[in-house]
Amino acid sequence: MAAEPATGLGPPSPVPPGLWASLSPGSASLGPLLKTVFFIPQARGNQRWLPARLRRQPPPDLCAQSRPTPADEWPLLQFGERGCGDTWANTTEPPRFHLKCLLRLAVPVPSSHLGGAIRRLEGPREEGDDIQLSPRSGPAAAAGEGHRPARPPSLGPSTLRSRSHPAGPGWTPSSLSVSSKKKVPGPQPGPRGGFARGLEAAPWGRERANLTLSSFPTVVSAAEPETMANPAQGAKYRGSVRDFPDFDPGQDAETLYNAMKGFGSDKEAILELITSRSNRQRQEICQSYKSLYGKDLIADLKYELTGKFERLIVGLMRPLAYCDAKEIKDAIAGAGTDEKCLIEILASRTNEQIHQLVAAYKDAYERDLEADIIGDTSGHFQKMLVVLLQGTREEDDVVSEDLVQQDVQDLYEAGELKWGTDEAQFIYILGNRSKQHLRLVFDEYLRTTGKPIEASIRGELSGDFEKLMLAVVKCVRSTSEYFAERLFKAMKGLGTRDNTLIRIMVTRSELDMLDIREIFRTKYEKSLYNMIKNDTSGEYKKALLKLCGGDDDAAGQFFPEAAQVAYQMWELSAVSRVELKGTVRPVDDFNPDADAKALRKAMKGIGTDEATIIDIITHRSNEQRQQIRQTFKSHFGRDLMADLKSEISGDLARLILGLMMPPAHYDAKQLKKAMEGAGTDEMTLIEILATRNNAEIRAINEAYKEDYNKSLEDALSSDTSGHFKRILISLATGNREEGGEDRDKAREDAQVAAEILEIADTPSGDKTSLETRFMMILCTRSYPHLRRVFQEFIKMTNYDVEHIIRKEMSGDVRDAFVAIVQSVKNKPLFFADKLYKSMKGAGTDEKTLTRIMVSRSEIDLLNIRREFIEKYDKSLHQAIEGDTSGDFLKALLALCGGED
Repeated sequence: MAAEPATGLGPPSPVPPGLWASLSPGSASLGPLLKTVFFIPQARGNQRWLPARLRRQPPPDLCAQSRPTPADEWPLLQFGERGCGDTWANTTEPPRFHLKCLLRLAVPVPSSHLGGAIRRLEGPREEGDDIQLSPRSGPAAAAGEGHRPARPPSLGPSTLRSRSHPAGPGWTPSSLSVSSKKKVPGPQPGPRGGFARGLEAAPWGRERANLTLSSFPTVVSAAEPETMANPAQGAKYRGSVRDFPDFDPGQDAETLYNAMKGFGSDKEAILELITSRSNRQRQEICQSYKSLYGKDLIADLKYELTGKFERLIVGLMRPLAYCDAKEIKDAIAGAGTDEKCLIEILASRTNEQIHQLVAAYKDAYERDLEADIIGDTSGHFQKMLVVLLQGTREEDDVVSEDLVQQDVQDLYEAGELKWGTDEAQFIYILGNRSKQHLRLVFDEYLRTTGKPIEASIRGELSGDFEKLMLAVVKCVRSTSEYFAERLFKAMKGLGTRDNTLIRIMVTRSELDMLDIREIFRTKYEKSLYNMIKNDTSGEYKKALLKLCGGDDDAAGQFFPEAAQVAYQMWELSAVSRVELKGTVRPVDDFNPDADAKALRKAMKGIGTDEATIIDIITHRSNEQRQQIRQTFKSHFGRDLMADLKSEISGDLARLILGLMMPPAHYDAKQLKKAMEGAGTDEMTLIEILATRNNAEIRAINEAYKEDYNKSLEDALSSDTSGHFKRILISLATGNREEGGEDRDKAREDAQVAAEILEIADTPSGDKTSLETRFMMILCTRSYPHLRRVFQEFIKMTNYDVEHIIRKEMSGDVRDAFVAIVQSVKNKPLFFADKLYKSMKGAGTDEKTLTRIMVSRSEIDLLNIRREFIEKYDKSLHQAIEGDTSGDFLKALLALCGGED
């Protein structure tokens, strides 16, 4: 590799044939390979670019030492032997890297995408020689000259606390020695290669080098670029609008003048020209226009154009900082305040963008932005906005594990453990810490407290201050995902929030629009292009579509980078351990005798006291309800269920009677009802059988046999047919494996999935056999194993298994397989979606709503609530309140357990 590797995140540059000889077993040189290697030392919590989780743990004596830790004492990073999908782990052994992964990392990546800084290793090429870290930029680095030795810095607690580099930026001592090479089995390329093409299919996928890294590796900070129209060397451009080739500002100015002169204007020519020039080029056009015609181009555009199209085009003509300044000025002008606009801009901009915004505001309006913000806002919301306006968020990525733990403890004590909330602590930590540090804090907070930081913010804060802090958290996790969500909400439902749509499309078109598009498609199963196309019209639509930059591939097929995002999402889901919590718990000081008497009194005589019935039954666990039922019969010689049936009716009766039944008998009854009569409720069959665990399924079988004198399998066989019947019967056996994952088997299962879904290049068996194996995989493999299968599927094909099932299959078989995949991916989210759809639109599906609220109230309804508000930006409590009424509403809200 005599030349620098290609920029971007695609496969590495072609390797000269002579390299293979130098990499063969027994070779004494890794020369070309080690000319330029990038390490990403700290990207734990990164969910964007690499299909691996990276973790670094300093030695315990680090803060007290004044010399580098010896190599045999440093807890080095180890890369597993199975490929880029494996997990990095701490080990005292030398780290082992696949050569293919070294080459994969040998591409420059902007730190804004990775959440971690990038360091370059350059040095001698022979075995056993040391390699010193060289400056990240500058003539010497560019030319590959002199590897200047650097004196190890002295590191103390204050160094880590302030996360500064005492030896100055750009230099870190480290040694890298080549110890041995040997053949090891490498992963095989997938059916279509996917993002692994060029990464696994290449010959280097079969080699492994053992490399020893010693000394304390400090981090060279790589700041996010000011603009991405001309990205820094090594950065990959992720905007949708680029510099126009053969640009001539004078000619463009003349074209615009001709388009606006005379009666009317040529809007098509205006939008075509302006949306195809970068912001820098548009500023040159403005200057040329004034020089040629003595007129202000923006003023002429305002005169000629109207409405949303005018706002969009004029926004594009302003420098980005001035565009932000105008948006904030409009947000605080007049009687009211557009808090959402303030939140979006100040929570998402980098330090440099904030400084440019403040200067632009001062220049454009001769006013101080901070003073105007203070004059128009109040309280903790105002304080956080002022903190963000300083643009002083830490930007380096040297993170102290001790400080992470301290911040987690401070946030926990300021919120969950405190009577009231210490908002100042939230403001200080979320407003000043670096994004990399905060990602680690959020991860540790979830592990320590059992709940995500977002849940604590919703529980402890309120109003605009809560919305601002949640926006900050989202932008820390992924700015592109934050904007994808904002765009979706701007266009979903009736009406369009055009100001939000315009602002985001204008300001992100030269920064990260491609990332936003990828996340949008992955998250919402539709392209941003098509949603804009269906939600807007006229020249306004055409201009927005030009800024979008094109329609994406069919749903489910990823760009290489998006495939890695999806891959990483599965990686995280495979290791996350979220505690499932219901909203109904056993009541303390339970007295079944008193409850039975209260219920009898509520139903005795004329009229019924529904409030008492609801209060008792919705606030007792199912086990306690069974005790009440037994006590009721012992005291009064009456059947509580029969009395309830005679006293209440309709939706409330279905809900209360469902709560009074043991869970297995309730599910058995729902299955029986789904198969009664002329038709079959396939969705109910799928929902129950695809989401229950083995113990629950076995209990349902026993209950069905006891209640209806017929086996569940016989009932399913007589009421369904074909592949759908086989799937349901397989699920109804309750024989799903309960162990962990098997990586070798997962790759084989992913290959079967690729072949049956007809996206494999080389099918390896007859279709009937493959269909049976595919059904067996989805119906019998354990959840952890299936997560790994779906991850390997993405790696092989660039497709998401759920999307491709939707595309290639149909009917009940498709619905059943999709339900299984969604349940494996995130069961609470599956039920949140079902609840949302039951209340969406004109009517309400009370049966589905009741079934889920009853069956999940003691299992994971609290988790479902969190997923509901996260996805739909409204609480489950609000949705129920707006879609139901009367005593049925009261009972549902009692089960819901509170407002988020």
